[in-house]
Amino acid sequence: MASGILRLRLAGLARRISLPLSEKWRQVYGSKLTHFAEDKDQWGILQWFSVSGYTGAAMMLGVGLEYALAEDVSTNENNVDMDDSSANISDGSLRTIDPGEVISNVHTARWRVFTNKGQELFSEGKLDEAEKYFLSALDEAKKGFGVLDPHVASACHNLAELYRMKRMFAKAEPLYLQAIELLELSLGPEDVRVGFALHNLGGFYLLQRQLEQARTCYERALKIKRRILGLNHPDYANTMFHLGEVLRLQGNVGDAEVLIRDSIRILEEGRLGQSQLTIRRMGHLAKMLLESNQLQEAENLQRKILHVLEVTKGWDSLNTVAAAEQLAITVQALGNLNEAQELLERCLQVRQDLLQKNDIQVGATMLNLAKVVMLKASRHRSLNASEAMLELNNAKELLNDAIRIAGVEMQFGEKADDGLVHNIPGKEEEKGHVALLTMMQSLNALGKIEITILELHQAIEKDSGDDISKAEEAVRQCISIVKKPGIPEQILKAVPIRKEYLSCLQHLTGLLSRSSIKRDKLVKQELQQLNKEIRQIEAELGQKQKRHFS
Repeated sequence: MASGILRLRLAGLARRISLPLSEKWRQVYGSKLTHFAEDKDQWGILQWFSVSGYTGAAMMLGVGLEYALAEDVSTNENNVDMDDSSANISDGSLRTIDPGEVISNVHTARWRVFTNKGQELFSEGKLDEAEKYFLSALDEAKKGFGVLDPHVASACHNLAELYRMKRMFAKAEPLYLQAIELLELSLGPEDVRVGFALHNLGGFYLLQRQLEQARTCYERALKIKRRILGLNHPDYANTMFHLGEVLRLQGNVGDAEVLIRDSIRILEEGRLGQSQLTIRRMGHLAKMLLESNQLQEAENLQRKILHVLEVTKGWDSLNTVAAAEQLAITVQALGNLNEAQELLERCLQVRQDLLQKNDIQVGATMLNLAKVVMLKASRHRSLNASEAMLELNNAKELLNDAIRIAGVEMQFGEKADDGLVHNIPGKEEEKGHVALLTMMQSLNALGKIEITILELHQAIEKDSGDDISKAEEAVRQCISIVKKPGIPEQILKAVPIRKEYLSCLQHLTGLLSRSSIKRDKLVKQELQQLNKEIRQIEAELGQKQKRHFS
């Protein structure tokens, strides 16, 4: 029965939006919804930032009720991508707005006390204790203001936010819907506070990847904000951005890009171009451009973000370093290896100055720099073998340092059955993830370097043999490391880890297939097992990709 009521309420929200998506954008949201003019100084994405979510703000009724998506994708790597299938909610802070005329009696006084105490506990992360106060506040609001009063909507929304934070979605959803219903009854369906509440409900659905419901809420919220706040208001831009994110996840990348670009333009025209919010949204747009292979545009965005951070924070900021490193990775992809190397060398020096010498960010930057040096060696290989060999040895040294640092981050565990002490990820899951991925990528790259060095020797000394043992040792270590005890399952199942594991399996298969050894019976059996595992992981990753876009 309850689920039927929820469906009817959502259907009511949807009926208020009549234009089909393909016709809607410029008719509903106005001529401001346009692509940026070509800008030679656009910019992009930060590394080391958290996986996309939205900042919490439970409403106490007023402008500013909503929470904004923490639009940037994870701090992932220093180019080590985290699984971006998870959306996180950020701080969960509660914000208030003026509900208008206030009734005063013993119950309203209690409502205020319970609400304030609940908010205080909520902000401290004491959710179970906060729940008791929010439940009492809801009861007192009904007694003191009346069951249809906006203060009751506020109390419902606070409780919904708490249940969202506790991942108790079945309890949160009816409270969100009740809050909206009460606001519509008491203030009217076009009141701006209804728009804020719809925005929050959209974020609730977006968190759970209920994309159609999220889109319905954001579209109606955007129409209300456009009418009340105007086309240049930051809150209008906020909902526009979130709607763009929903469309991106639904596969409508073109319309998503239009909305996200325009949300950024509004902030820039409102003199917020150097704010962290604008930087994060630029970063999100740059990520989209990279994913759609628009590398030149992404580079322009990244240069702009680096310029802004250099001016506002200087090179003593890790944010500036992260922006420079991401730019380096993009210019590397565009073939400008010298600039990429210069940027990464500067990033490495600053990270070493600002961080502890064994910080995983230092190791990840070493890995990125080694990759660039390897590419330069590949270019020089046919022209100057000695220079290529020097570059390969430099890259090898960087990779060995990255492996050492990743090993430090993957702190030592207890002795296993074999009597050895194995490494396991540290307590901080994100750092453990990055450390494991850095370790795997470094070992895999080290195996490639050993083969390249071998081939260079073979070109110089025709009878130098075909000893692949060093390359094989590195790749086998990459494969075995994920099988050691103590690594949390959620890390092992992460898509980037599985992709790198697949790459290592394919690399080992290539090594074992070299003509000088592939005739060995045991090697043939191992190749069959490797190929079987490769097919299984490819199928697994294919299914994950389908679910991500479904």
